[in-house]
Amino acid sequence: MTREELAFMLRGLVRNPNPRALRAAIRSTPAADFVDALEQVPNAEVNRLLGVLAPTELAPVFTYFDPDRQDELLAALPIERAARLVEELPADDRADLVARAPESLRTRLLAALDAVEREDILKLSAYPEGSVGSVTTSDFVAVGADETVDQVLARLRAGIEGAETIYVLYVLDRERRLLGTVSLRKLVLASGDATMASIMREQPVHARAEWPRREAAELIRRHDLLAVPVLNGGDRMIGIVTVDDAMDVEAAEDARRLTRFGGTSQFGAADLDLRASSLGELFRARLFWLVVLTVFGVVTSTFVAGQEEILAEVIILAAFIAPIVDMGGNTGSQSATLVIRAMALGDVRLSWRDLWFVIRRELPVVAAMGVVIALLEAVLAWFSKDVGGDVLLVVGLAMLACTVIGGVVGALLPFAARRIGADPATLSAPMITSIMDLVGVMIYFGLAYAMLGHLLEP
Repeated sequence: MTREELAFMLRGLVRNPNPRALRAAIRSTPAADFVDALEQVPNAEVNRLLGVLAPTELAPVFTYFDPDRQDELLAALPIERAARLVEELPADDRADLVARAPESLRTRLLAALDAVEREDILKLSAYPEGSVGSVTTSDFVAVGADETVDQVLARLRAGIEGAETIYVLYVLDRERRLLGTVSLRKLVLASGDATMASIMREQPVHARAEWPRREAAELIRRHDLLAVPVLNGGDRMIGIVTVDDAMDVEAAEDARRLTRFGGTSQFGAADLDLRASSLGELFRARLFWLVVLTVFGVVTSTFVAGQEEILAEVIILAAFIAPIVDMGGNTGSQSATLVIRAMALGDVRLSWRDLWFVIRRELPVVAAMGVVIALLEAVLAWFSKDVGGDVLLVVGLAMLACTVIGGVVGALLPFAARRIGADPATLSAPMITSIMDLVGVMIYFGLAYAMLGHLLEP
């Protein structure tokens, strides 16, 4: 069934609900496609349409709605039906859902939940937003070190209710401390009387609940894991972060880096969303950076105004200010983007070794680019403005210096941000450009005074 056919069918079901046809559509359609087809349907009609489903049938679809629609749909359900739906959701999803709910709804929901689910939600909700603990699910398969392969396989065949994945089993002691992991492949191939302790992989990769959530995603990507176990401050295992959650985390982090590096987010402020953010939030976040850049612009223009003497004598110098300072900012933004990307992928870390590696890679590249751009600028200036050789030398050297310095500064700034504990993405491209504008005019006029200063002598 195509997306258009599915959307047409669902519009018919909204007008004339048919539980059998709806269940058939859900069984035959990926949940993500089913939810996409309902995107333009008002919440009231979606709630009426899905109201015929049992919580066990609704939960797999519900998890694919965006958070705002989840919240609205949950608030419209009777409290007992909402509680049963919450109990059917994955542990991390239900903790997020309850945490987002208004205080009155949250209180009624928690009271209506079973004690086990309520305790699990409260435990996972206690971790701050953005931490590994906030994206952890407690739905995993734990086994004892003394259990045999036959015993564990019998448990798996009997069914493990709610487990996010059974491809990795976690061996815990009586205090729920992580002893090791056993892959499903190794379990199936092992002798039936072998114990988990004899076939487990000791000292597995793990994350800490208090770490930033991107650390868990990085571990999963670096070690090609399906899930990473999460330990609390007492070294007890509280759950796992699965690869699908890691993908969501990395997508959110990429969006955050893009927002910050583009200069459309304040330090520490919530991420902007073109649909969800209010006009006031869009205004304030973008205005913040424009105010900062205006201050830099005034400082730069004040410095340029102070060069009135040499500009009056060699007025053609004014024509090259913009391309020279722009080149430094553009090169710096390129270099910073490459380094931030390498840091995000785990290719570069905060160490003197990696810092020196980046400089060794970046310096010859920006030097070569600087030579090419300086020669191109001089040639174009010669033909378009017919300027003298002394001015061309100043322009060319300034272009070369700004390109090289801009590249090196852009490469170093992300390391400086990491060193002080800040996200390198907070070094927005407009900020780097403004810094290099000021540095560029200082370099340009410094060279101009050094090489053309004799023209000012009385």
